[in-house]
Amino acid sequence: MSPSTAILIVVIAAVVLIAAALVVRYQRHRHLRERFGPEYDRAVQDNSSRLKAERELAERERRHDKLNIRPLSEDAREHYLRQWSLIQQRFVDHPGEAMSDADRVLTNLMAERGYPTEGYEQQLADLSVEHARTLEHYRTARETLHGSTSDTEAYRQALVNYRAVFEDLLGTERAEWRS
Repeated sequence: MSPSTAILIVVIAAVVLIAAALVVRYQRHRHLRERFGPEYDRAVQDNSSRLKAERELAERERRHDKLNIRPLSEDAREHYLRQWSLIQQRFVDHPGEAMSDADRVLTNLMAERGYPTEGYEQQLADLSVEHARTLEHYRTARETLHGSTSDTEAYRQALVNYRAVFEDLLGTERAEWRS
């Protein structure tokens, strides 16, 4: 084999490897964008590069795969629906307390489904894998709950946001929560 033939083979092999690497990277990028939706854009914005954001999202997937996420039994589903109904009734007279109850019920629901509830940031990361479409609702509701407002309209909107996440976790989300 001549030296020029050997160089040509090496160059062709390198081009093929680079093309394959680019295809794999593109497929990973597309998968993460589709899986995480708006959470993908948030991760890119929060990180210094798209590559770092994609590593973080892939790590979230790996952690999530190790969790024992399970569906609710019909009894548990009915229990949570009754609790949510009571929260909505209580909202009329005690909006702040109803908001706290909504947050507590949502955390209990997460735990019963198998999501760890050790901290808010970790909850967001774990929920983002399967519930990214309603995650911004959760953030907004929590900001209202832990903010300084006592405005009933802000509480009402926050409760609507909590309900979006509640229904998503319960598996009864409405079409308007989906993107």
